[in-house]
Amino acid sequence: MPCPYLRGKVEQQLFTDLSGLGAQSRYEILSQGGFRRSHHIAYRPACRDCAACIPVRVVASEFQTGSAWRRILNKNADLRIADKGTQVSNEQFDLFSRYMRSRHDGGDMARMDRNDYFEMVVSSPVRTNILEYRNADGVLVAACLTDEVGDGYSAVYSFFDPELRKRSLGTYVVLSLIERAGDENLPYVYLGFWVADSPKMRYKTRFQPIEGFGPQGWRPLTEFSNSSQ
Repeated sequence: MPCPYLRGKVEQQLFTDLSGLGAQSRYEILSQGGFRRSHHIAYRPACRDCAACIPVRVVASEFQTGSAWRRILNKNADLRIADKGTQVSNEQFDLFSRYMRSRHDGGDMARMDRNDYFEMVVSSPVRTNILEYRNADGVLVAACLTDEVGDGYSAVYSFFDPELRKRSLGTYVVLSLIERAGDENLPYVYLGFWVADSPKMRYKTRFQPIEGFGPQGWRPLTEFSNSSQ
């Protein structure tokens, strides 16, 4: 299929079905090998002539909350976070749709209807939670579909009100996951794939320390030849 990150490239994937008994334990093993999850499928790019997609994870146990991060946390101090499990709602879907139209109009996910969204959440064969972020008036301003793995959390997909740019909600959601992992003495937050030449991926390298997965296993991202840091 066409590569979603690099124009003119073709993507190939290695994938496996997670359905059935033992899905959680299989998924946790696969996540150690850089796999991600979509619905009941675990997958990882396996392109013949390209190794640009690097699975990354933040070392939450060593994360330092500097002044820039504290400003974002303070901007969103009024938000309340609730773990809804796999409880879906029309309110979530409406926010998801507004986000997709604003950020990814024309993409496959932007064409998802209400049933598609609900299926994305409830079809998970592993421990999955929707985290809701509400302001003081109870309005849903952000949400994150998150998987629990043995050594931390995996951010499957987050979305937020595209009009609230000053809040930096995308960054705040990641910071909240890092805090959540730290509070539970879990060492990592998995952020999916990073591609050095993809502008929309660059934000991930701001969360330090961050590791990438390659032939030598998990290593500091600075050791990868296509790192732009």
